[in-house]
Amino acid sequence: MNPEKFILELSKHNFKLTDQQIEQFKIYFNYLIEVNEHVNLTRITEEDEVYLKHFYDSITPLFTFGDVFKDGATLCDVGAGAGFPSIPLKILQPELKITIVDSLAKRLTFLKNLITKLDLKDVELVHGRAEDVGQNKLYREKFDLVTARAVARMSVLSEYCLPLVKKDGYFIALKGPKAEDELDDGQKALELLGGKLIKEEERTLILVQKVKATPKKYPRQAGTPRRKPIH
Repeated sequence: MNPEKFILELSKHNFKLTDQQIEQFKIYFNYLIEVNEHVNLTRITEEDEVYLKHFYDSITPLFTFGDVFKDGATLCDVGAGAGFPSIPLKILQPELKITIVDSLAKRLTFLKNLITKLDLKDVELVHGRAEDVGQNKLYREKFDLVTARAVARMSVLSEYCLPLVKKDGYFIALKGPKAEDELDDGQKALELLGGKLIKEEERTLILVQKVKATPKKYPRQAGTPRRKPIH
């Protein structure tokens, strides 16, 4: 998907990109490739692939679950890596208030410089593990939306993300084709952590509503969710 095709596809979903937004995606691509030469940010480096698998995929929740992206909503992106999906979402919806959580300082340095280059406002970077941030009073149950993209299996991902979602807010998981199996496996974790599956789209996008508070003991200590997933 070259940049022209990307622009065309978005227009089919009623997102007409401004010249500024087109330029922001171009700057994003060039800077990603530049920094990726010495910091491991992505294995995908071909322009067509970056536009399809990083930029376009990041934006698909807006097509599918557009009504949960309210003006001025707070969004926390867990394990965003090189900024996916939160930065493409922010470019399209500048009024979103974004918090990005990542445990690797080099990635956060890249994001800090990227945010400056793209002239984005209301983006906070948090250096830490999701388990620790989820127990921090500043962030626990504070966000309208929490996103994560292929960070871990659904049972583990739910423990990283649902503690950060405020009651009646949403957790959006951007998953690969194994999402259905993971959902079956992760159903108990979702319920225990206060979530309820609302919608699953083409087995790759999952929308979960936070229907009750997450018990205080979750998320457990860093490393435990992955080692001992909730079953």
